[in-house]
Amino acid sequence: MKKLLITGSSGFLGWNLCQVAQLGWEVWGTYGSHEITIPGCQLMPVDLRDFHALKSLFDEVRPDAVIHAAAQSQPNVCQTYPQESYKINVTASSHLAGLCGDAEIPCIFTSTDLVFDGLNPPYAETDAVCPVSRYGEQKVQAEIEMRDRNPQTIVCRMPLMFGDGGPAAQSFLQPMLQTLRSGQELALFTDEFRTPVSGKTAAQGLLLALEQDEKLLHLGGKERVSRYGFFEQVIEVLEVNQGQIKPCRQQDVKMSAPRPPDVSLDSSKAFTLGYNPLPLRSELLALRGQV
Repeated sequence: MKKLLITGSSGFLGWNLCQVAQLGWEVWGTYGSHEITIPGCQLMPVDLRDFHALKSLFDEVRPDAVIHAAAQSQPNVCQTYPQESYKINVTASSHLAGLCGDAEIPCIFTSTDLVFDGLNPPYAETDAVCPVSRYGEQKVQAEIEMRDRNPQTIVCRMPLMFGDGGPAAQSFLQPMLQTLRSGQELALFTDEFRTPVSGKTAAQGLLLALEQDEKLLHLGGKERVSRYGFFEQVIEVLEVNQGQIKPCRQQDVKMSAPRPPDVSLDSSKAFTLGYNPLPLRSELLALRGQV
């Protein structure tokens, strides 16, 4: 079997990728500060900010393809610590693309829907980027630098993701569920819209992208929904009887990083290639007993 190297294997998306990719690849993965084991995968600690460590990793593994899922993905952290987050979100990504170019192997970069300002949704691959946060800016910069270093880089812009994240990570779903199950009230935005998918579906989309000739794909879901609307479905499907949700507006909540109002992705190009996210209700049903 060919070797697939997945960076950020202890993170939410990386962990899901490791589960799904084993069906068709010999999976190698990296982790940073959160040591984990995944049956069937070869995992190793690597500081991706260290170019020499990256080069040694490539020399040892000799991968046939790379999916770069490692990132500092919390917008508020990137806004507060831009220099530190830049090292992993941009510099390490650029180095990784260069190494893949030298090895003449495909490299997928997991970007984000937050490269858009949220004013003209839904966003297709042909729409101009216009980020409003440092995190979005860093992802745009990484897209540019990775393509410059290696024109064969495949950029996949990911939506909001939810589901099981393994032993070291979780999605936004788990802490909000915990709040409800403890009997507390949960305030949720009614004016921020995304096109969410489960981590498993996102992983399937990334593996599909490895088989295509497209160099830029959006991997959003088929339903545009607010956080409040999403949790209306969560409460029903997962039968959450404790606590309650109340509507609030994004513009009334002060956060370190600005948030765009609607970054719904138009993923029709990926749909025509075989990417087929299930309805949110079906995705949530599959998570019963896991979250």
